[in-house]
Amino acid sequence: MSKQKKDDIIHHFRLNFEAKMKALGFSYNNIDLYQQAFSHSSFINDFNMNRLDHNERLEFLGDAVLELTVSRYLFDKHPDLPEGNLTKMRATIVCEPSLVIFANKIGLNEIILLGKGEEKTGGRTRPSLISDAFEAFIGALYLDQGLDIVWQFAEKVIFPHVEHDELLGVVDFKTQFQELVHQQNKGDVTYKLINEEGPAHHRLFTSEVILEGHAVASGKGKTKKESEQKAAEQAYKQLKNLL
Repeated sequence: MSKQKKDDIIHHFRLNFEAKMKALGFSYNNIDLYQQAFSHSSFINDFNMNRLDHNERLEFLGDAVLELTVSRYLFDKHPDLPEGNLTKMRATIVCEPSLVIFANKIGLNEIILLGKGEEKTGGRTRPSLISDAFEAFIGALYLDQGLDIVWQFAEKVIFPHVEHDELLGVVDFKTQFQELVHQQNKGDVTYKLINEEGPAHHRLFTSEVILEGHAVASGKGKTKKESEQKAAEQAYKQLKNLL
């Protein structure tokens, strides 16, 4: 493809990237870093560019920065959870399906620079390609502006999904509570649905944890399962505090 074609594509990317960053409330310094972060190897190959100009090196860095950022968030948010649980939670947050959710929510998939063939075969919707670009973007953001800005970005784009339970199932608190009760010989655990409210398309369930015949905690959720998990989380934390 011609140099003019490449220049036109890059110019279009830069305009779109600037608009994305402005919408998120962030500035940037080195646009070349971000261009590389969104350059898939197919784009680099189509225009015979330097083979190291694609985003894989930034993806490598971004993966580590993302793990550190999420680790600090979980460490602070869950002071009662052991290392094993924190590791499982982090793995769920930084796994490919979650990264695709984060990227698509702010439309980063729309500005990935792809080769003609990759574009035609649906590369823009390929989960692995989107998650790689997201990690590369994190790497570029870190190099361009540092860890504090990565944290601010995560507060806007990543952490809300975790706090709103959109990645629910990260920790199975029912199992955690059951194991803790068993260790302490505290008796039998059951769950009781005590309330349902709201319209059919937006139900809110409330469940209680029953320990040896006594309600020890309650929780609310959009499903019965979620309400039981929330109740178990409260019961788990209460019992931990007593030990």
